[in-house]
Amino acid sequence: MLPVKRQNLGELEMAVLEHLWVTKFGDAKGVHNSVGTQRGISLNTIQSTLERLFKKQLLRREKVSHSYLYSPSVQREELITQLIDDVVKSLSGGKSDYMLSAFVDFAARADESSLDRLEQLIAQRRADNCPDEKG
Repeated sequence: MLPVKRQNLGELEMAVLEHLWVTKFGDAKGVHNSVGTQRGISLNTIQSTLERLFKKQLLRREKVSHSYLYSPSVQREELITQLIDDVVKSLSGGKSDYMLSAFVDFAARADESSLDRLEQLIAQRRADNCPDEKG
C-alpha cells in the first residue's frame, strides 16, 4: 500500500505521472516539453506539479547538477489499487456488493472481452490462493 492515504490527483498530475511511467525518469524541462507545451502551461507549473507529486510520495527525485531528476515511486497498478480502495471505502459504506455490481457493469459496458478477462482474473486469483493439494 502506498504511504500516503487518499491521493487526490488532478488531470495535470495524472498526465505527469503517465509521462514518467513511460519514460521512467525526467527533469522539469523534459516533462514540460512533453506535457506542458501541448497544454499551454508554463515550466513553473510543471515544476510545481512535480513538487506536489514528490510531496505526495508518488515521485522520487535526485539532484543532478542544478536540477532534479524525477522518477515514479509507485507503479500504475499500485496507484489504481489505492484509488479504487479509497473510492470503495468512501462510497460503499463497507458493503462490497455495490462495488462488485458496479465493477461488473463497468466491465460489461467496456466490451464482452472485458467480462471474459474478469472471469480469467477471478479464476487465477482463486488458483493462487488455493495451492494445489497434489504437490
